[in-house]
Amino acid sequence: MSARIQRPSATGTNISVNSPWAHVARAAAALAAGMGVGRFVYTPILPLMHAQAGLSASAGANLATANYAGYLVGALMGILAPALIRSPFALRACLVALTLTLAGMPATHSTAVWLVLRLLAGTASALIFVIAANSLLSHLSEHPAQLPGWAFGGVGAGIALSGLLVLVLRTAADWQAVWWASAALCAALAAVSWNLRPERMPPAVEGATARRPRTSTHCWFGALFVSYTLEGVGYIVAGTFLVAAIGQKSPGWVGAGAWVLVGLAAVPSAALWARLGRRWSRPDLLLAALVVQAVGIALPAVLGSVAAALLSALLFGATFIGVSTLALATGDQLRYPRSVALLTTGYSVGQILGPLVVAPLLQHGYQRALLLAAAVVLAAALASGVLRIGFPHHMAAVRHGGSESPSTAVDAAPASADRT
Repeated sequence: MSARIQRPSATGTNISVNSPWAHVARAAAALAAGMGVGRFVYTPILPLMHAQAGLSASAGANLATANYAGYLVGALMGILAPALIRSPFALRACLVALTLTLAGMPATHSTAVWLVLRLLAGTASALIFVIAANSLLSHLSEHPAQLPGWAFGGVGAGIALSGLLVLVLRTAADWQAVWWASAALCAALAAVSWNLRPERMPPAVEGATARRPRTSTHCWFGALFVSYTLEGVGYIVAGTFLVAAIGQKSPGWVGAGAWVLVGLAAVPSAALWARLGRRWSRPDLLLAALVVQAVGIALPAVLGSVAAALLSALLFGATFIGVSTLALATGDQLRYPRSVALLTTGYSVGQILGPLVVAPLLQHGYQRALLLAAAVVLAAALASGVLRIGFPHHMAAVRHGGSESPSTAVDAAPASADRT
């Protein structure tokens, strides 16, 4: 048996660098860098670029779309080239590339260059997510299911850190300094995650799938696919423009502060929805999460008060990761061939379409865009309601030699997204 290297902690106790919690910390840092900062820091910076860099509303939407297109490219690369997700070099190259794209944003005023940088950032973010997620499934498969859930909370932690960064610097520095600081934050998180161990070996998916009973689930999966694609359209509008929308009707600090709250609410959300899954079924929870999210997106457009803005941030942060874990776990439970790959593709396409759909509405502010996004998420909730009609709850997957509990499936779902 190999000896574990131990390092003294700040409290004087020894913590193994190979312990599951150390692995969770490295994976969380990678997800914080790749998603929370590399992908979503654009949201709180967008108002500054409007005010100081002369970025138009339509150009801002185009930059968002470029990032989401890059994310789709990166996700497809992870599926088509599985060797990438098991490569430490690929992880480190993506972390470096992502940091450089953030540092490149303040170095130019060219919208065309910004489009390329955000496209590359999206590709790097997706690959970082793929590698980190599959690493969690591979190395934590024998540990409690809550561990991967807390690791995925790194996305929320990254959002909170980037939002706090903008909140602190917005009055003391310009938009360029904020991008530089974001690059530094990404580099720091990359350093923490540098030694993350990727997936050890290809998952044995084909044989397991072949042994599963053949049951027709086309109706339920079709409803789930429509619901999750619509969620991609609606959620990304809020994920891109929520801060700018709040900033139009509230004091300047409220928008950036709300984004910090989004991140803080997202940190425990995956673990929370997993715990709720012990009592309620996934279709019920998915419907509830989508309705709550729709209310959260609509609140700042309908009321416009500071309280409404903060409540909106709380509801959005508490649901957007939860919806993903629930939807992907439901697709896995239905045992539909390559279900998670199909759902991830639909979700990514929805994210590309979202900013394009609302772009014509942005000339009149963000109120109509948020209301449309809320309506689309409600439509996703209606589509998910079909799942509650005769859903085959008995089709729970069996993994690691035992029955998989609902919480295990929910926690594992994001990581399985790119293992298909």
